[in-house]
Amino acid sequence: MFGRKAVKKPAPKTAKAPEVKTVAAATAEEKPAKRNGLTEAELMRAPASQYMSAEQLAFFRERLLETQKELLEKANVTSEHLREHELEADPTDQATIEEEYALELRARDRERKLLKKIDEALRRIEEGSYGYCEETGEPIGIARLIARPTATLSVEAQTRREQKQRLYGE
Repeated sequence: MFGRKAVKKPAPKTAKAPEVKTVAAATAEEKPAKRNGLTEAELMRAPASQYMSAEQLAFFRERLLETQKELLEKANVTSEHLREHELEADPTDQATIEEEYALELRARDRERKLLKKIDEALRRIEEGSYGYCEETGEPIGIARLIARPTATLSVEAQTRREQKQRLYGE
């Protein structure tokens, strides 16, 4: 009105919640093409005579250490997040926040158990038993170890164990 131009105010910035990714999704997105000179494809094509060679063990050690580092970083972020908790005046908002925290803590508990399995897998690498089935002593297989680096049983042994658990409720 009196010769002034209307100034448009920028929209207020809203706080964006931190993006949560699963370990598998993060690993799939950020997976480097090579580990110690080997790619997954090269690992899959390697002859059976090279099973669990020093190069292959180095590949899996590096993968396990990367996953371990990611999980520990997530645990630190969660503990910081929980320390910043403020009480809400609205009981519904407070209940929602507490439920979100409970879900986050359950996820971290699963990750804590995975960290334990990673430590055990790293120990098996050092001992020279990594990649071999705990029950049969047979090779677990590269494909299974790529999918699940903490595997301790071959597919067949794992299937037998799951069937036994279903039958006897163990």
